[in-house]
Amino acid sequence: MADNNAAGNWASVHATILILCFAIACCCKAKGMSHALVDTFLGANLRRITYDIRPGLNHEKVFNVLHFGANPDGRKDSTQKNKANEFKHISFSNFLINEEVFHIHKISWLHLYIKEYSSSEWVLFQSISGLVIKGSGTFDGQGGAVWKYDCKDNKNCVQLPSNIKFNKVTNGVLQGITSLNSKGVHVFITQCEDIRVHNIRVIAPGDSPNTDGIHVSHSNNVRIAETIIRTGDDCVSMIQGATNVAINKLTCGPGHGISVGSLGKYRHEEDVRGIVVKNCTLSGTDNGVRIKTWPGSDSSSASGMLFQDIIMNNVKNPIIIDQRYCDRSSKCTKEPSRVRISNVYYVNIKGTSSSAVAVNLMCSKQFPCQDVHFYNIDLRYELKGMGASTATCANAVVRYGGRQNPPPCK
Repeated sequence: MADNNAAGNWASVHATILILCFAIACCCKAKGMSHALVDTFLGANLRRITYDIRPGLNHEKVFNVLHFGANPDGRKDSTQKNKANEFKHISFSNFLINEEVFHIHKISWLHLYIKEYSSSEWVLFQSISGLVIKGSGTFDGQGGAVWKYDCKDNKNCVQLPSNIKFNKVTNGVLQGITSLNSKGVHVFITQCEDIRVHNIRVIAPGDSPNTDGIHVSHSNNVRIAETIIRTGDDCVSMIQGATNVAINKLTCGPGHGISVGSLGKYRHEEDVRGIVVKNCTLSGTDNGVRIKTWPGSDSSSASGMLFQDIIMNNVKNPIIIDQRYCDRSSKCTKEPSRVRISNVYYVNIKGTSSSAVAVNLMCSKQFPCQDVHFYNIDLRYELKGMGASTATCANAVVRYGGRQNPPPCK
Protein backbone atom coordinates (compact mmCIF):
# COMPACT_ATOMS: atom_id res chain seq x y z
CA MET A 1 0.00 0.00 0.00
CA ALA A 2 1.02 3.61 -0.47
CA ASP A 3 1.03 4.10 3.30
CA ASN A 4 3.61 1.34 3.78
CA ASN A 5 5.77 2.74 1.03
CA ALA A 6 5.68 6.11 2.69
CA ALA A 7 6.65 4.53 5.99
CA GLY A 8 9.65 2.88 4.40
CA ASN A 9 10.86 5.76 2.33
CA TRP A 10 10.58 9.26 3.72
CA ALA A 11 11.56 10.75 0.41
CA SER A 12 8.31 9.50 -1.06
CA VAL A 13 6.09 11.08 1.53
CA HIS A 14 3.94 13.49 -0.44
CA ALA A 15 2.54 15.33 2.54
CA THR A 16 2.20 18.97 1.68
CA ILE A 17 1.82 20.54 5.09
CA LEU A 18 4.40 20.13 7.83
CA ILE A 19 3.66 20.96 11.45
CA LEU A 20 6.71 21.36 13.60
CA CYS A 21 6.71 21.79 17.36
CA PHE A 22 10.10 22.79 18.70
CA ALA A 23 11.14 19.91 20.94
CA ILE A 24 12.78 21.93 23.67
CA ALA A 25 9.72 24.00 24.33
CA CYS A 26 6.87 21.97 22.92
CA CYS A 27 3.48 22.04 24.55
CA CYS A 28 4.25 24.31 27.44
CA LYS A 29 1.10 25.99 28.58
CA ALA A 30 0.95 29.73 28.05
CA LYS A 31 1.16 31.41 31.43
CA GLY A 32 -0.20 34.81 30.51
CA MET A 33 0.97 37.58 28.21
CA SER A 34 4.17 39.49 28.78
CA HIS A 35 4.52 42.49 26.51
CA ALA A 36 8.25 42.66 27.24
CA LEU A 37 9.13 39.33 25.62
CA VAL A 38 11.94 39.27 23.07
CA ASP A 39 10.77 39.01 19.46
CA THR A 40 12.00 35.54 18.58
CA PHE A 41 11.73 36.11 14.84
CA LEU A 42 13.07 39.69 14.69
CA GLY A 43 15.29 39.98 11.62
CA ALA A 44 14.62 36.40 10.53
CA ASN A 45 13.99 35.56 6.90
CA LEU A 46 11.01 33.23 7.09
CA ARG A 47 11.66 32.00 3.57
CA ARG A 48 14.80 30.31 4.89
CA ILE A 49 13.26 28.50 7.85
CA THR A 50 13.65 24.85 6.85
CA TYR A 51 13.57 21.55 8.65
CA ASP A 52 14.49 18.04 7.64
CA ILE A 53 11.66 15.75 8.70
CA ARG A 54 13.53 12.46 8.35
CA PRO A 55 13.59 10.44 11.59
CA GLY A 56 16.59 10.94 13.82
CA LEU A 57 17.36 14.45 12.64
CA ASN A 58 16.70 17.58 14.72
CA HIS A 59 16.43 15.28 17.79
CA GLU A 60 12.68 15.18 17.44
CA LYS A 61 10.26 12.31 16.98
CA VAL A 62 8.05 12.28 13.93
CA PHE A 63 4.38 11.34 13.67
CA ASN A 64 3.18 10.74 10.15
CA VAL A 65 -0.55 10.03 9.91
CA LEU A 66 0.05 7.98 6.77
CA HIS A 67 1.60 5.35 9.03
CA PHE A 68 -1.59 5.12 11.09
CA GLY A 69 -3.98 4.36 8.25
CA ALA A 70 -4.81 7.90 7.13
CA ASN A 71 -5.84 8.12 3.50
CA PRO A 72 -5.03 11.31 1.58
CA ASP A 73 -7.83 10.96 -0.96
CA GLY A 74 -10.11 13.50 0.74
CA ARG A 75 -12.94 10.96 1.02
CA LYS A 76 -12.01 8.31 3.55
CA ASP A 77 -12.48 9.22 7.23
CA SER A 78 -8.94 9.44 8.58
CA THR A 79 -9.73 10.06 12.24
CA GLN A 80 -7.49 8.08 14.58
CA LYS A 81 -7.98 7.62 18.31
CA ASN A 82 -4.40 8.08 19.39
CA LYS A 83 -2.61 8.56 22.67
CA ALA A 84 0.80 9.02 21.12
CA ASN A 85 1.82 11.88 23.39
CA GLU A 86 5.52 11.80 22.54
CA PHE A 87 5.24 12.85 18.91
CA LYS A 88 6.68 16.22 17.97
CA HIS A 89 6.04 16.29 14.20
CA ILE A 90 2.95 15.71 12.12
CA SER A 91 3.01 15.57 8.35
CA PHE A 92 -0.20 15.28 6.37
CA SER A 93 -1.91 16.20 3.15
CA ASN A 94 -5.59 15.90 2.18
CA PHE A 95 -7.37 14.02 4.95
CA LEU A 96 -11.00 13.82 5.96
CA ILE A 97 -11.40 14.09 9.74
CA ASN A 98 -14.69 13.74 11.58
CA GLU A 99 -15.80 14.97 15.00
CA GLU A 100 -13.81 12.35 16.88
CA VAL A 101 -10.58 14.09 17.79
CA PHE A 102 -7.09 12.91 18.45
CA HIS A 103 -4.68 14.88 20.59
CA ILE A 104 -0.94 15.14 20.18
CA HIS A 105 0.52 17.57 22.66
CA LYS A 106 -2.74 19.51 22.68
CA ILE A 107 -2.91 19.69 18.90
CA SER A 108 -6.47 18.75 17.94
CA TRP A 109 -7.87 18.03 14.52
CA LEU A 110 -11.62 18.35 14.43
CA HIS A 111 -14.26 17.24 11.97
CA LEU A 112 -14.70 18.36 8.40
CA TYR A 113 -18.17 17.00 7.61
CA ILE A 114 -20.76 17.10 10.38
CA LYS A 115 -24.17 18.64 10.91
CA GLU A 116 -23.70 19.85 14.47
CA TYR A 117 -20.51 21.43 15.75
CA SER A 118 -19.27 20.91 19.28
CA SER A 119 -16.37 23.34 18.88
CA SER A 120 -15.66 26.65 17.16
CA GLU A 121 -12.75 25.43 15.06
CA TRP A 122 -11.83 22.65 12.69
CA VAL A 123 -8.07 22.45 13.29
CA LEU A 124 -6.88 23.64 16.71
CA PHE A 125 -3.33 24.31 17.93
CA GLN A 126 -3.45 25.02 21.65
CA SER A 127 -1.00 25.66 24.50
CA ILE A 128 2.14 25.21 22.40
CA SER A 129 5.45 27.05 22.66
CA GLY A 130 7.42 26.80 19.43
CA LEU A 131 5.16 25.86 16.49
CA VAL A 132 5.90 25.97 12.78
CA ILE A 133 3.25 25.12 10.20
CA LYS A 134 4.64 25.35 6.71
CA GLY A 135 4.07 23.87 3.29
CA SER A 136 2.01 24.25 0.14
CA GLY A 137 -1.06 22.31 1.27
CA THR A 138 -4.68 23.42 1.47
CA PHE A 139 -7.12 23.47 4.39
CA ASP A 140 -10.38 23.07 2.48
CA GLY A 141 -13.27 23.87 4.82
CA GLN A 142 -15.94 23.25 2.15
CA GLY A 143 -17.99 26.07 3.64
CA GLY A 144 -20.38 26.33 0.72
CA ALA A 145 -22.45 23.52 2.21
CA VAL A 146 -23.16 25.38 5.46
CA TRP A 147 -22.91 29.14 4.86
CA LYS A 148 -26.70 29.25 4.68
CA TYR A 149 -26.73 28.42 8.41
CA ASP A 150 -24.59 31.45 9.32
CA CYS A 151 -25.94 33.88 11.91
CA LYS A 152 -25.79 36.92 9.63
CA ASP A 153 -29.24 36.37 8.15
CA ASN A 154 -30.47 33.35 10.08
CA LYS A 155 -31.96 33.41 13.58
CA ASN A 156 -31.73 29.62 13.93
CA CYS A 157 -28.01 29.66 13.47
CA VAL A 158 -24.89 28.01 14.79
CA GLN A 159 -21.40 29.42 15.10
CA LEU A 160 -19.53 28.04 12.15
CA PRO A 161 -15.99 26.81 12.84
CA SER A 162 -12.79 28.49 11.73
CA ASN A 163 -10.44 26.52 9.51
CA ILE A 164 -7.38 27.04 11.72
CA LYS A 165 -7.20 28.33 15.28
CA PHE A 166 -4.18 29.26 17.36
CA ASN A 167 -5.02 29.44 21.07
CA LYS A 168 -2.32 30.15 23.67
CA VAL A 169 0.48 29.61 21.16
CA THR A 170 3.83 31.31 21.75
CA ASN A 171 6.50 31.65 19.06
CA GLY A 172 4.46 30.33 16.15
CA VAL A 173 4.86 30.45 12.37
CA LEU A 174 2.16 29.84 9.76
CA GLN A 175 3.70 29.85 6.31
CA GLY A 176 2.89 28.87 2.75
CA ILE A 177 -0.47 27.15 3.25
CA THR A 178 -3.82 27.94 1.63
CA SER A 179 -7.09 28.26 3.54
CA LEU A 180 -9.98 27.59 1.18
CA ASN A 181 -13.71 28.13 1.74
CA SER A 182 -13.66 28.10 5.52
CA LYS A 183 -17.04 27.67 7.14
CA GLY A 184 -16.28 30.63 9.42
CA VAL A 185 -13.12 32.61 10.09
CA HIS A 186 -10.17 31.23 8.15
CA VAL A 187 -7.32 31.82 10.64
CA PHE A 188 -8.22 32.70 14.25
CA ILE A 189 -5.38 33.87 16.51
CA THR A 190 -6.25 34.39 20.18
CA GLN A 191 -4.33 34.56 23.47
CA CYS A 192 -1.07 34.21 21.55
CA GLU A 193 2.37 35.82 21.67
CA ASP A 194 4.97 36.20 18.90
CA ILE A 195 3.13 34.86 15.86
CA ARG A 196 4.30 35.09 12.25
CA VAL A 197 1.95 34.59 9.31
CA HIS A 198 3.85 34.67 6.05
CA ASN A 199 2.99 34.00 2.44
CA ILE A 200 -0.36 32.29 2.92
CA ARG A 201 -3.40 32.44 0.68
CA VAL A 202 -6.98 32.80 1.94
CA ILE A 203 -9.74 32.23 -0.58
CA ALA A 204 -13.55 32.28 -0.35
CA PRO A 205 -16.32 33.86 -2.45
CA GLY A 206 -16.96 37.56 -1.96
CA ASP A 207 -20.47 36.82 -0.66
CA SER A 208 -19.45 34.14 1.85
CA PRO A 209 -20.65 35.28 5.31
CA ASN A 210 -18.35 35.94 8.27
CA THR A 211 -15.33 34.40 6.59
CA ASP A 212 -12.73 36.82 7.96
CA GLY A 213 -9.30 36.03 6.59
CA ILE A 214 -7.19 36.48 9.73
CA HIS A 215 -8.85 37.37 13.04
CA VAL A 216 -6.66 38.53 15.95
CA SER A 217 -7.75 38.99 19.58
CA HIS A 218 -6.06 39.02 23.00
CA SER A 219 -2.68 38.60 21.31
CA ASN A 220 0.62 40.48 21.30
CA ASN A 221 3.30 40.79 18.65
CA VAL A 222 1.60 39.33 15.59
CA ARG A 223 3.21 39.83 12.17
CA ILE A 224 1.37 39.22 8.89
CA ALA A 225 3.33 39.61 5.65
CA GLU A 226 3.23 38.86 1.92
CA THR A 227 -0.22 37.31 2.11
CA ILE A 228 -3.15 37.25 -0.31
CA ILE A 229 -6.69 37.31 1.07
CA ARG A 230 -9.84 37.15 -1.04
CA THR A 231 -12.91 36.50 1.07
CA GLY A 232 -16.40 37.61 2.07
CA ASP A 233 -15.58 39.56 5.23
CA ASP A 234 -12.63 41.47 6.70
CA CYS A 235 -9.30 40.47 5.18
CA VAL A 236 -7.78 41.07 8.60
CA SER A 237 -9.75 41.97 11.73
CA MET A 238 -8.13 43.03 15.00
CA ILE A 239 -10.44 43.17 17.97
CA GLN A 240 -10.11 43.57 21.72
CA GLY A 241 -6.74 42.85 23.27
CA ALA A 242 -4.82 42.99 19.97
CA THR A 243 -1.51 44.75 20.61
CA ASN A 244 1.57 45.27 18.46
CA VAL A 245 0.13 43.85 15.27
CA ALA A 246 2.01 44.58 12.02
CA ILE A 247 0.63 43.91 8.54
CA ASN A 248 2.98 44.32 5.58
CA LYS A 249 2.54 43.60 1.87
CA LEU A 250 -0.99 42.26 2.13
CA THR A 251 -3.16 41.95 -0.98
CA CYS A 252 -6.84 42.21 -0.06
CA GLY A 253 -9.97 41.89 -2.14
CA PRO A 254 -12.71 41.06 -2.46
CA GLY A 255 -13.73 41.50 1.14
CA HIS A 256 -14.48 44.16 3.72
CA GLY A 257 -10.96 45.54 3.97
CA ILE A 258 -8.57 45.75 6.92
CA SER A 259 -10.42 46.45 10.16
CA VAL A 260 -9.60 47.43 13.69
CA GLY A 261 -12.75 46.18 15.33
CA SER A 262 -15.43 45.84 15.83
CA LEU A 263 -14.73 47.09 19.35
CA GLY A 264 -17.05 47.64 22.27
CA LYS A 265 -19.59 44.94 21.57
CA TYR A 266 -18.92 43.14 24.86
CA ARG A 267 -18.49 44.25 28.46
CA HIS A 268 -15.05 45.18 29.82
CA GLU A 269 -13.12 44.79 26.60
CA GLU A 270 -9.35 45.06 26.56
CA ASP A 271 -7.64 47.99 24.79
CA VAL A 272 -6.16 47.83 21.30
CA ARG A 273 -2.84 49.54 20.57
CA GLY A 274 0.20 49.43 18.35
CA ILE A 275 -1.35 48.60 14.95
CA VAL A 276 0.85 49.08 11.87
CA VAL A 277 -0.46 48.48 8.34
CA LYS A 278 2.02 49.19 5.52
CA ASN A 279 2.61 48.48 1.83
CA CYS A 280 -0.79 46.93 1.23
CA THR A 281 -3.07 46.87 -1.83
CA LEU A 282 -6.85 46.70 -1.57
CA SER A 283 -9.01 46.11 -4.65
CA GLY A 284 -12.79 46.18 -4.94
CA THR A 285 -13.36 45.96 -1.20
CA ASP A 286 -16.32 47.41 0.71
CA ASN A 287 -13.89 49.28 2.95
CA GLY A 288 -10.23 50.14 2.89
CA VAL A 289 -8.69 50.73 6.31
CA ARG A 290 -11.46 50.86 8.88
CA ILE A 291 -11.83 51.41 12.61
CA LYS A 292 -15.28 50.38 13.86
CA THR A 293 -16.81 50.52 17.33
CA TRP A 294 -20.23 49.81 18.73
CA PRO A 295 -22.47 52.53 20.15
CA GLY A 296 -23.31 52.30 23.84
CA SER A 297 -20.11 50.41 24.56
CA ASP A 298 -18.16 50.12 27.80
CA SER A 299 -15.12 52.34 28.12
CA SER A 300 -11.95 51.15 26.33
CA SER A 301 -9.39 52.59 23.94
CA ALA A 302 -7.80 52.09 20.52
CA SER A 303 -4.58 54.04 20.07
CA GLY A 304 -1.28 54.18 18.26
CA MET A 305 -2.33 53.11 14.75
CA LEU A 306 -0.40 53.73 11.52
CA PHE A 307 -1.73 53.12 7.99
CA GLN A 308 1.01 53.89 5.49
CA ASP A 309 1.87 53.36 1.81
CA ILE A 310 -1.44 51.81 0.86
CA ILE A 311 -2.98 51.55 -2.61
CA MET A 312 -6.77 51.58 -3.02
CA ASN A 313 -8.27 50.26 -6.27
CA ASN A 314 -11.97 51.03 -6.61
CA VAL A 315 -12.59 50.76 -2.86
CA LYS A 316 -15.96 51.87 -1.50
CA ASN A 317 -14.83 53.50 1.77
CA PRO A 318 -11.05 53.88 1.52
CA ILE A 319 -10.60 55.54 4.93
CA ILE A 320 -13.34 55.22 7.51
CA ILE A 321 -13.79 55.50 11.26
CA ASP A 322 -17.26 54.29 12.18
CA GLN A 323 -18.21 54.63 15.84
CA ARG A 324 -21.84 53.92 15.05
CA TYR A 325 -21.22 50.41 13.83
CA CYS A 326 -24.06 47.94 14.34
CA ASP A 327 -24.69 44.84 12.26
CA ARG A 328 -28.13 43.83 11.05
CA SER A 329 -28.49 40.93 13.46
CA SER A 330 -28.26 43.11 16.59
CA LYS A 331 -30.44 45.71 18.27
CA CYS A 332 -28.77 49.09 17.85
CA THR A 333 -28.67 51.82 20.47
CA LYS A 334 -28.34 55.56 19.95
CA GLU A 335 -25.98 55.94 22.89
CA PRO A 336 -22.51 57.13 21.89
CA SER A 337 -19.58 54.78 21.73
CA ARG A 338 -17.22 54.95 24.72
CA VAL A 339 -14.23 53.56 22.86
CA ARG A 340 -11.59 56.32 22.86
CA ILE A 341 -9.72 56.54 19.55
CA SER A 342 -6.45 58.46 19.46
CA ASN A 343 -3.09 58.81 17.71
CA VAL A 344 -4.11 57.54 14.31
CA TYR A 345 -1.88 58.23 11.29
CA TYR A 346 -2.81 57.91 7.62
CA VAL A 347 0.30 58.39 5.47
CA ASN A 348 0.79 58.07 1.69
CA ILE A 349 -2.55 56.52 0.81
CA LYS A 350 -3.54 56.79 -2.83
CA GLY A 351 -5.78 55.27 -5.47
CA THR A 352 -9.46 55.35 -6.39
CA SER A 353 -12.68 55.37 -4.43
CA SER A 354 -15.92 53.87 -5.73
CA SER A 355 -17.88 56.21 -3.44
CA ALA A 356 -17.90 60.01 -3.46
CA VAL A 357 -16.92 60.14 0.21
CA ALA A 358 -13.35 58.83 0.27
CA VAL A 359 -12.60 59.85 3.87
CA ASN A 360 -15.34 59.42 6.44
CA LEU A 361 -14.73 60.02 10.15
CA MET A 362 -17.82 59.31 12.26
CA CYS A 363 -16.46 59.59 15.79
CA SER A 364 -18.13 59.45 19.18
CA LYS A 365 -19.93 62.52 20.50
CA GLN A 366 -18.93 61.66 24.04
CA PHE A 367 -15.29 60.84 23.27
CA PRO A 368 -14.22 62.53 19.99
CA CYS A 369 -11.31 61.04 18.07
CA GLN A 370 -8.05 62.70 19.11
CA ASP A 371 -4.85 63.29 17.14
CA VAL A 372 -5.92 61.92 13.78
CA HIS A 373 -3.23 62.77 11.20
CA PHE A 374 -3.40 62.81 7.39
CA TYR A 375 -0.23 63.13 5.29
CA ASN A 376 -0.14 62.88 1.50
CA ILE A 377 -3.56 61.48 0.71
CA ASP A 378 -4.63 61.14 -2.94
CA LEU A 379 -7.93 59.30 -3.39
CA ARG A 380 -9.80 60.03 -6.62
CA TYR A 381 -13.48 59.37 -7.19
CA GLU A 382 -13.66 56.46 -9.64
CA LEU A 383 -16.75 57.63 -11.55
CA LYS A 384 -15.74 60.22 -14.11
CA GLY A 385 -17.99 63.21 -14.49
CA MET A 386 -19.44 62.77 -10.98
CA GLY A 387 -17.24 65.36 -9.30
CA ALA A 388 -14.26 65.09 -6.99
CA SER A 389 -13.99 62.91 -3.92
CA THR A 390 -14.96 64.45 -0.58
CA ALA A 391 -14.18 64.05 3.12
CA THR A 392 -16.56 64.22 6.05
CA CYS A 393 -15.55 64.53 9.69
CA ALA A 394 -17.70 64.44 12.81
CA ASN A 395 -16.33 64.75 16.35
CA ALA A 396 -12.70 64.44 15.32
CA VAL A 397 -9.56 66.47 15.99
CA VAL A 398 -7.68 66.20 12.69
CA ARG A 399 -4.33 67.47 11.47
CA TYR A 400 -3.11 67.62 7.88
CA GLY A 401 0.15 67.76 5.95
CA GLY A 402 1.23 67.41 2.32
CA ARG A 403 -1.18 66.70 -0.53
CA GLN A 404 -4.83 66.27 0.44
CA ASN A 405 -7.28 64.81 -2.05
CA PRO A 406 -10.05 64.92 -1.02
CA PRO A 407 -9.62 68.36 0.54
CA PRO A 408 -9.52 68.51 4.34
CA CYS A 409 -12.74 68.54 6.31
CA LYS A 410 -13.91 72.05 7.09
